[in-house]
Amino acid sequence: MIKFLETTVITFLLSLVLLSSAIAQNANDEIRGMLEERDEQIKELLGAEGTEYTDAQRAELKEIINGVIDFEAMAREALDDTFDTISEEERNEFVELFSTIVRDQSLNKLDIYRAKVTYTSIESNDGDARIETLAELDNVRTPVNYEMELENGEWVITDMEIDDVSTAGSYNRQFQRIINQKGFDSLMSSLRKRAERANG
Repeated sequence: MIKFLETTVITFLLSLVLLSSAIAQNANDEIRGMLEERDEQIKELLGAEGTEYTDAQRAELKEIINGVIDFEAMAREALDDTFDTISEEERNEFVELFSTIVRDQSLNKLDIYRAKVTYTSIESNDGDARIETLAELDNVRTPVNYEMELENGEWVITDMEIDDVSTAGSYNRQFQRIINQKGFDSLMSSLRKRAERANG
């Protein structure tokens, strides 16, 4: 009887391990498929090198590039502890300004989206994932990594690392320097001006 129970428990535990592994593999496949589809859409819109783009095409590129980014999560990380000390109205404006600036900068160097992408690692666990890739352009390889979360059944990007530099971390250093020297209101004033130029 004891041996039977031991065998049953071991079988159950093995089943859980196999199920967990299968779920993780499905998540990894889903993430890779989503990112590859996004990459193909961007490359198709980019066309040949030297292509001139209409405002409509640039707007479509901006939407595809940024459509899977959770700007609120990235903005929260960029603002760090200050995010929890400001009002809801200030948070909403900050997230809107932050997303406007990041979305605009995503079109600064369109050629980087022509890079050949190689997936080196995809690890997912309980709604969180880290994806590591190498982007190769003109014989130069650049590590491009993503932190992702599962939100409402869809995977979204919460941070990006390009050449080991975190997007949220980079903005965090800029923002904290301004806040420490001049205060949060000064940061918001600066972001409003940058967002106005982006929309102009």
